[in-house]
Amino acid sequence: MNEPDQAGRRRVAILSDTHGDLDDRVADLVSECDLAVHGGDIGGLSVLARLTPRGGRVIAVRGNNDQPRHWPVDERQILDCLPEIADVVLPGGQLILIHGHQYPAFRRHAMLRRRFPQARAVVYGHSHHLSIDRDQAPWILNPGAAGRVRTHGGASCLILTATETDWSLVVHRFALTPRRRPRPRRGLDQSAAAP
Repeated sequence: MNEPDQAGRRRVAILSDTHGDLDDRVADLVSECDLAVHGGDIGGLSVLARLTPRGGRVIAVRGNNDQPRHWPVDERQILDCLPEIADVVLPGGQLILIHGHQYPAFRRHAMLRRRFPQARAVVYGHSHHLSIDRDQAPWILNPGAAGRVRTHGGASCLILTATETDWSLVVHRFALTPRRRPRPRRGLDQSAAAP
């Protein structure tokens, strides 16, 4: 099911920069969408497997860190299948997906607009900074980081609702959660375990 619903809407989860660790709260949001798009620096096939939109379709592009040395050995074969750019046709327009490391930060938005003038929106990652630029067409969207690496305040993603006549965005930013520390084993003398 990758078609719009009866009202002609398609809900798209937009995320990026998981680096092998997808925030559970982002995964929950993805399950409520028709489609998920990942802007690269995925970090492993296990992240893509956890993306379960109700339509079943996940589209991802390769980021600069999606290199064999950064992926588990038994998952590296998928890297050859990840494109640099993906073109997603949605009700009301075209969504382009690119990691963004190909362009310098200083002029990235202008360069993406020049390269993809036909798009309604361009999604990129790489910087890990949540950014929504709707000042000009096409929109330039960075969902921030959906994992634990350089989240700049917490994991984030965007939910796009696309119809033939309107596109709307909802930003989701989650509070940082502390990493779980291993508990000391029972019977261990706490004074001896302290550094």
